Amino acid sequence: MTLVRSLVFNLAYYLVSTVMVVASLPVFAFGSERATAAVTHAWASVGIFLLRVIVGTRFVVRGIDNVPPGGVIIAPKHQSMFETFALFTVLERPTYVMKQELARIPLWGWYAKRAGMILVERDQGTAALRKLAASVRTAIGKDRQVVIFPEGTRRPPGAEPDYKGGIAHLYRTTGAPVVPVAINSGLFWPRRQILRHPGTIVFEFLPPIMPGLPSRAFLEQLQAEIETASDRLMVEASKAAHRPPFPPAAAERVKLDGG
Repeated sequence: MTLVRSLVFNLAYYLVSTVMVVASLPVFAFGSERATAAVTHAWASVGIFLLRVIVGTRFVVRGIDNVPPGGVIIAPKHQSMFETFALFTVLERPTYVMKQELARIPLWGWYAKRAGMILVERDQGTAALRKLAASVRTAIGKDRQVVIFPEGTRRPPGAEPDYKGGIAHLYRTTGAPVVPVAINSGLFWPRRQILRHPGTIVFEFLPPIMPGLPSRAFLEQLQAEIETASDRLMVEASKAAHRPPFPPAAAERVKLDGG
C-alpha cells in the first residue's frame, strides 16, 4: 500500500507542479517579487496537501516564534527534498542559497533568478565565498530570511554530521543571528527513493545563536543543537503510531532495533 500511495503521490505532485509552473509563467515573466512569492507559496502548499491526503504524512512546525524579525540566517538540517519547498509555507521572505547548477534547469533556473535566490559557484573557492557573503549581507539588509543548509547537501537520517565552514563565515561577516532548525523529514521522504511514508514530519526552529561567538565555537554550538534536536525528533517518530522504516545508521544513532 505504501508503494501504491507513493506512486500516486509522485505522479500527482509532479503533474500538478508542471501545470502550476506553466500556468504561472506570466507571473514569473512580468509579475513582482511579491507575486512570485505568492505563486511559490501556493505551489508548496499544494505539495504538502497532496502528501497529507494521499500518503498520510502530516507537517508540523514548532518554535517559529524563535525566528527574530528582520534579516536573519536560517540553518536547517537537510535530509530530503521536502524542506526545499516546505519552508516557503513557513517563512515570510525566504531567500535560498543554492548551487549555480540549479539555475541551468529550464524554468526552475529562471524562477530562482526572478525570486532573488542566491546562486553559488562552489568550484570558485574563496572567491565564491566572498561573493556569497556580499549577497547574503545584501539580502539581510532587505530583511530577508536567508536559508542555507549547513552541510551543503542532503544527508540521510543518522549519517555522521558534516557541517561546512561556510555558515560560520557568514555568521561572522554578516553579524546576523542564525536560527538552527531540526528536521526529521528524511524518515518520511527518503532521498533518492520513490517511497513516501505516513507519519508526521516536524520542523523545529531552535533559539537563535546571536552574533559574537568565535567561528569555531559557533559551528560547534550549531552542530550540537541541530543534531541533538534532530535525534530527539527521530526518537519521537520511533514511538509514533505510524513509525517509518529507520535506516540502519538512524536506528543505531538513536539505539533502535531498525525495524
